[in-house]
Amino acid sequence: MKLKVCGMKYVENIQQIAELQPDYLGFIFYEKSKRNFEGIIPELPEGIKKTGVFVNEIPEILVSYIEEYQLDAVQLHGDESVDYIKSIRKFLSESRASFIEENKGRKKVKKPKSYDNLEIIKVFGIKDEFNFEILKPYLDVVDYFLFDTKGKERGGNGVKFDWTVLKDYPFDKPFFLSGGIGLDDIEQIQIMRKTNLPIYALDVNSKFEIEPGLKNIEQIQSFKNKLF
Repeated sequence: MKLKVCGMKYVENIQQIAELQPDYLGFIFYEKSKRNFEGIIPELPEGIKKTGVFVNEIPEILVSYIEEYQLDAVQLHGDESVDYIKSIRKFLSESRASFIEENKGRKKVKKPKSYDNLEIIKVFGIKDEFNFEILKPYLDVVDYFLFDTKGKERGGNGVKFDWTVLKDYPFDKPFFLSGGIGLDDIEQIQIMRKTNLPIYALDVNSKFEIEPGLKNIEQIQSFKNKLF
């Protein structure tokens, strides 16, 4: 099981959390979020995947963020359709091909990064029930689902949904478990790990914060030590 720490905002804090070697670090590119990220992401240790979190962003703009920040994964937190996700892949491919064509024959021009392995994570909100049939069209176009608590905000609500709903999850597609996860949930997470559910990663955020975007290093270290 992997660990993703989301909602990173401050350079020094990013570096401190990166020293704990989570598998993913999440950066929110959504102006309405209290954790909206602006600035430069410091160099991260190898093995940590930079994840951009977006909400109904214009595809071309989203692609520009992927290229600017050299993202390894994108997390779609809005109402993005299957066609929308396909368009992201298409724009990335076309952007790379266009760059190569424009710079054909030039010396010392570094080829742009290939995003063939870009991970796409599609978020779905859950409260007390969920119709898993709506996931079917996405099975072939995303790498992972992420189940979060349906609430007022697009994530970061600090509230858990009813995890027993997941017992009816019918697919093999792995997913991130999110939504108000904190130190108090360790015992329940251990129970969840013993099920046959394909839980790929835990996504933590607001329960480990001193203030929005500023993570508590000691608490995340403790959480990681007890579970990973």
